[in-house]
Amino acid sequence: MSFQPTGINFLPLRRYRSAALIAIIIIVSGNVLGRQIKVACVGNSVTYGYGLKDPAHQSYPSILQSLLGDQYLVGNFGHSGATLLRKGHNPYYKTPEFQKAIQMQADLVIIHLGLNDTDPRNFALYQDAFVADYNWLIDTFRRANPGARIIICKMTPIFTGHPRFLSSTDFWYQKVQEKIEAVAKTARLPLIDLYAGFHDHPELFTDAPTLHPDQAGAARLARIIYQHLTGNFGGLRLPDIFTDNMILQREQPISVWGTANAGTTVSVHFHGITRKVKVPFNGHWQLQLPPEKASDTPQVLTVRNGSQQITLKNILMGDLWLAAGQSNMLFTVKEAQKGDSLIGHSGKSQGLLRLFNYKNLAPTGNESWDTAVLAKTNQLQFFSGKWALPDKKSVAAFSAIGYVFGLEIAAQQNIPVGIIEIAVGGSPLISWVDRRTLQTDPLFEPALHNWQQTDYLMAWCRERAAKNTERSAAPCQRHPYEPAYNYEAGIAKFAGLPIKGVVWYQGESDADNAPLFGKLFPLFIKSWRKAWHAALPFYYIQLSSLNRPSWNYFRDEQRKLLGQIPNTHMVVTSDLGDSLNVHYTNKIPVGQRLARAALKNTYHQNIEDAGPLFAAARASAGMVTVRFTHAAGLSTKNGKPLKGFQLIDDRGHMIDASAQIKENEVLISLPPGISVKSLVYGWRPFSRANLINAAGLPASTFKADL
Repeated sequence: MSFQPTGINFLPLRRYRSAALIAIIIIVSGNVLGRQIKVACVGNSVTYGYGLKDPAHQSYPSILQSLLGDQYLVGNFGHSGATLLRKGHNPYYKTPEFQKAIQMQADLVIIHLGLNDTDPRNFALYQDAFVADYNWLIDTFRRANPGARIIICKMTPIFTGHPRFLSSTDFWYQKVQEKIEAVAKTARLPLIDLYAGFHDHPELFTDAPTLHPDQAGAARLARIIYQHLTGNFGGLRLPDIFTDNMILQREQPISVWGTANAGTTVSVHFHGITRKVKVPFNGHWQLQLPPEKASDTPQVLTVRNGSQQITLKNILMGDLWLAAGQSNMLFTVKEAQKGDSLIGHSGKSQGLLRLFNYKNLAPTGNESWDTAVLAKTNQLQFFSGKWALPDKKSVAAFSAIGYVFGLEIAAQQNIPVGIIEIAVGGSPLISWVDRRTLQTDPLFEPALHNWQQTDYLMAWCRERAAKNTERSAAPCQRHPYEPAYNYEAGIAKFAGLPIKGVVWYQGESDADNAPLFGKLFPLFIKSWRKAWHAALPFYYIQLSSLNRPSWNYFRDEQRKLLGQIPNTHMVVTSDLGDSLNVHYTNKIPVGQRLARAALKNTYHQNIEDAGPLFAAARASAGMVTVRFTHAAGLSTKNGKPLKGFQLIDDRGHMIDASAQIKENEVLISLPPGISVKSLVYGWRPFSRANLINAAGLPASTFKADL
């Protein structure tokens, strides 16, 4: 959009309630009575360009000048260390830059202050004056030019490298942000959310206090300001989850969102219903359509914005499931045992399926990534995909577990089912948790800073990430093993799209530290449920059997988590593993067991959904009696003698136990003359324990003190 002089002056702000209209007025005006529009960029070191080699040409005001063109005169009035608070340790109103900004008599004033107010010398002492001082600053610029338009900014982030982040800075930062929002609301001023534009880009803040954008960050800051000033957000765009052939979640309001130029109108038409929304100042729009019942009749969803139109065809209503995790969820149908039978399947249930495969930009194998992959990874472009029909090609390349799960649900419920697969081989759990959740937890906040040098990640993960990124010259190269990365690059792009629930297979890259995983897993589920504003059911897979020393401890930790987190359900796979290969091929039973659990707990079928789970053990008269839940029809796999139970004495020795099934309990004889302290089952990394129930589902590993 060009900036042509029109001679139209700015109209009084009080006549407009929509901040988006202000941007449009600025565009239409072009200049003020035939002269340059004067823009004052007011702020602290971020505005000034602290840390840049050439602030005069690399700071955001300088780049903004280039973007706006000669019809604008942009002034950089940033002062390093300045506070908004007039009683702060370095108040902006006492700086030479403030005086120069006033003398400019700017037509447009952009204020980005508050970062230095988070210092304990400032907001902690004078917080009650913050709103009044901000309004004083606004009024002062208006007195200098009564026609001036004021835009204020929520602060750019402060990341966890800051020395006071956890002790005080982050707390006061949040409080200052709240005050800035209050000023914008009461003064009815447009607000640019710079935090939203940067919170997932720590690679742009690489100085020691992780406070100042680098050269690329300054350029991004200028583009964000430019977009808000012009209202030009690149026209109509939808997230990549919206494509032909998609499934929309039945019986929930249908959410549709995207970006478009500010002030324009977006309309969405689906199944005879049209909804419209005016695009706000920040270019992000969202609306909802009424819930629909399940239907395999293809529909068309049309999104219009001015002369632009996006038409999505072959849309079905059904249940949408998210299948996520690491390499065993990534493991494809074509790699799976009996996978050929799935690829060639063409029954009715398959026809009800739709598959969205979020493919990785590059494998996380033992290889060096090229510069193009490294750059796209930094830009959070690691995942891409589109909805596909279940033809042979798309089925072969899809998650075997996710596909079998979806096939079973579609067959049993006779409704369309969509599966979104997003998985990264080797990814640790912490990479799937949102940044804010990690930042606000004292245990996990340190994991975000210098993550490749901390033991929050297994050494294997750190070494593999270092190998993938060894060609990068960036001081803060991103990687899908980095804390919060997979959430930011993947989950955040479609979080909020109504779904039925989550199936999850991950833990192999956390198995060396089961207690830490036990603390993080509840946070992870809380993180996703918060993103979806729903208590999503989580169906997770317990690790299989494998000859790695920690796996029995990890399986038991996963078992204990069941009682801690509501609406979670665990599938046992210890009977399916390979002693030497973490990627065992027998994946069809895993998907079937997941589906069984979902059919029981989400679809309320009267079936058994889990194998025997330890409930209690009681020692009496030389005998230990072990009780289980899900114990109907206790037996052994293939009718062989019961094995897998062991006793641990007071000297730490592990003794194979003689065990037998009696009705729905297990009885174990205590050896005479030995003081027994604990009972274990399946307590080997690779276990051949064989207790099952009438449904043929295996018992979980457990350890219990007597």
